[in-house]
Amino acid sequence: MTVIDLRSDTVTRPTAAMRAAIAAAAVGDEQYGEDPSTNELQARCAELLGKEAALWLPSGTMANQVALRVLCRPGDEVITGREAHAGWHETGGAAANAGVQIVEVGSGGVYTCEDFVAAIKPAGLPVFPPTTLVQIENTHNRGGGLVFDQAEVERICAAARERGIARFLDGARLWNAAVASGRSEAELAAPFDLVAVAFSKGLGAPGGSLLAGSKALIALANRHRRMLGGAMRQTGLYAAAALHGIDHHRTRLAEDHANARALAEALAGSAAVQIDLATVQTNIVVFRLSPGAPDAATLVARARERGVLLNAFAARTVRAVTHLDVSAAEVAAAGAVLRELLG
Repeated sequence: MTVIDLRSDTVTRPTAAMRAAIAAAAVGDEQYGEDPSTNELQARCAELLGKEAALWLPSGTMANQVALRVLCRPGDEVITGREAHAGWHETGGAAANAGVQIVEVGSGGVYTCEDFVAAIKPAGLPVFPPTTLVQIENTHNRGGGLVFDQAEVERICAAARERGIARFLDGARLWNAAVASGRSEAELAAPFDLVAVAFSKGLGAPGGSLLAGSKALIALANRHRRMLGGAMRQTGLYAAAALHGIDHHRTRLAEDHANARALAEALAGSAAVQIDLATVQTNIVVFRLSPGAPDAATLVARARERGVLLNAFAARTVRAVTHLDVSAAEVAAAGAVLRELLG
């Protein structure tokens, strides 16, 4: 049975060309600054993101946790959109590692400048934690791959800057946001002090993420990476994969977006599915199951029996993600299976 894996864009396997790039990678001890492939990746991404410097990290969660430790103090408060990755998918790391608490605002992963300003704790009152960081996730995972409106991003970050509040972009899927919006990664990252990107999401690399920002912030991030056990050695093997993904897999992300749209439109034709097609802007499809339809766990289990893999996000919420390893024909077949299972 052919398996169509739509659980995440992290399930991809390196292509033959990426494997060749990994095998040929020039490597050295990264902790001595002597891994040429990692140095090339960091310089390349700093330029792509319009920042002074960049730092490779093993995972996106570590990148987010390091950013919190760099930009906040224990006891501080961080404002995010609702259902942000930092609060929902990092096993409480924001509290455990950085000692911060998260306040969610807006809806569907996005929020306005007015939402942000209203959530800032009043200064000078000792009973309140200080609001020291605003975080934006772009694209927003649980929001269905939604691209955050850049004009609103700039308003939020300008308001934060005026108040001395730091700005962090969780841009794990910033590559998707750039393709969908037609804006460069540097333009999307410009209003932020630190920005994170991932290489295993969309670009097809087997792992690795990166933080970019000023030289001073990246130097501090390097210290915190060491504290969290992220100091590795011959990371050029991962860096070569990331460089290959940047060069060969970025522009094709438009194919993933088109496949996600086709899947969403197929599902929208079922009375058992509730989906807002306006939110399907990149490669993630989040849909809810109508009353009377099977719940998410049941649908996921039945789809698995038919060779279609999905994730249940809540009792009646399901996520599907298109990526490098699924074709348009496979996505169409998966849609037909789901329509059949939902009657």
